[in-house]
Amino acid sequence: MTEKMITKVNKKGLVLVTVLWVVVVLMVIVAVLGRKSRLDTKVCFARIEGIRCKWASRAGIEKAIGVLNEDTRESDCLTDFWSDNEEDFHDIWLENCWFTVRVVDESSKLNINTATKGQLLELPEMLEEIADAIIDWRDQDDTPSAGGVEGGYYENLPFGYMARNGPFRTIRELLLVKDVTPEMLYGEDTNFNDQLDYNEQDGDKSPPNDDGDSELDKGWIAYLTCYSYDNNKDAEGNQRTNINNANENQLTRSLSISSSQAKWIVDNRPNNGYQSIGDLINKNSSKQAQPSSQQNSDEAEPLDLQTFSQIADKITVDNSEKVSGKVNINTASEIVLTALLGGGDSAEQFAAEIVAYRENLMYGMESIAEVMQVPSMDIDKFKQIAGLITTRSDVFTIRCVATADRNGKNGATLETEAVVDRSSSPCKVLYWYQGASN
Repeated sequence: MTEKMITKVNKKGLVLVTVLWVVVVLMVIVAVLGRKSRLDTKVCFARIEGIRCKWASRAGIEKAIGVLNEDTRESDCLTDFWSDNEEDFHDIWLENCWFTVRVVDESSKLNINTATKGQLLELPEMLEEIADAIIDWRDQDDTPSAGGVEGGYYENLPFGYMARNGPFRTIRELLLVKDVTPEMLYGEDTNFNDQLDYNEQDGDKSPPNDDGDSELDKGWIAYLTCYSYDNNKDAEGNQRTNINNANENQLTRSLSISSSQAKWIVDNRPNNGYQSIGDLINKNSSKQAQPSSQQNSDEAEPLDLQTFSQIADKITVDNSEKVSGKVNINTASEIVLTALLGGGDSAEQFAAEIVAYRENLMYGMESIAEVMQVPSMDIDKFKQIAGLITTRSDVFTIRCVATADRNGKNGATLETEAVVDRSSSPCKVLYWYQGASN
C-alpha cells in the first residue's frame, strides 16, 4: 500500500472517529435536555398544583367565613353549622383539588393574656415555672416572679431577643417563653384535625414523636388563645346596661323590671361597684317574682332567680366595648371548664356535668344564667364563674387543607390558617398563615 493510500485511510478513520464523538456528544445533549425537560415539566405541574391548592384553600376559608356570617348570633354552640357541617366542609372538590375545612371557636379556650396562674396550672403537662414565665412575659414590669424570668434572661441568650412585656399577639409566641417546647404547644395533633391518626400513635417511627398510646395529646394550642373576647352586647345587638352606674329609671326602662327591683339594685350597690352580675343574687333569692301588687311598692325588692335569668344577658359591670378573656360555656372542653372552675375533683366533675347538660340542648345555652340549670350548680358556684363566661363568640380559627388530585393519587398539599373576627363587616383577619403545617 502506497503512502498516499495510507494517508487517505487514516483520514477516513479520523472522520469516523470524529463522527462517532459528535454522535456521543449529541446523545449526551439530548439526554440532558430530555432530563431537564422532564424536570421542567414536573416543576411546572408542581407549580400548577400549588396554585390550585392555594386558591382551593382560599375558597375553603371564604366558605367558612360565609357560614360564620350567616350563623345566628343568639348563641354559639358545637351543633351550629360552622362546627358541625360535614357536607360543606369535608372533602370538597374544586378544580382538581380536594379541600377540608375545620373551624374552631377561640372563645372555647382560656385567654393566655388574662388567665391566672392557677388556671394555667390546670392545663396538661403545665409546670409552675413555665406558668410563672408566661405571666412574666405578658406583664409590664421587670420583676420576675418566683419561678419566672424577665427580659434579662432572654436578652442574654446566644441569640437574644426582647421579652414582650405586654399581651401575647399570637399563640405561637408561646414558643419564645422559657422552657416552652413545640411538643408542649402542639402535642401530637400537628395537623389539627382533632383525630388520632396512625402516625400520631406509633412512637418515634414517623413524625410527630408521640407516646404510642391510644389517646390524642392536643397540646396547649387546643386550650389557649390570645384572641377571645365578649362583645359587650345582648343577643339582639343592643348595648348592655351597666348595673354599676345606671340609675333606677334607666334600670326600670332598659331591663323591664319593677321600680322596687331597680331600687334594690341601686341601694345594694357596693362603693366599689358590683364585681360581676352574679352579685345580684344570693342563696336567699326566691325562685319566682312576687305578685305585681308587691312589685310596685316603694320598698326595695331583691331580684328573684326568674327575673335574673331574664335580664342576665342584658346587664354588665364593665363599660368596655369588648371584654377580653371570657370563655364560651357552650363550646369549651372539659379541660378548659375545669381550669376555669379552679381545678380539683369537684371542678372536674362539675365541668363534665356542664358538657352533659349542653349536649341535650339544640342551640346551646342562650344566657349564662342558664348554667344554673346544671344539676349540681348552686349560687356560690355561679357567682364564681359568672364574670368569666359567655354564650356567644366572634373570633374563630379556620384551618383549610387543600390536596391536589393527581389522577386519583394525592398530589401537592397546602395548609392555610386564618383567625377571623366576624363582629365587623367584612370580617377582620387577625392572623393569616399559608404553608407547611405549624
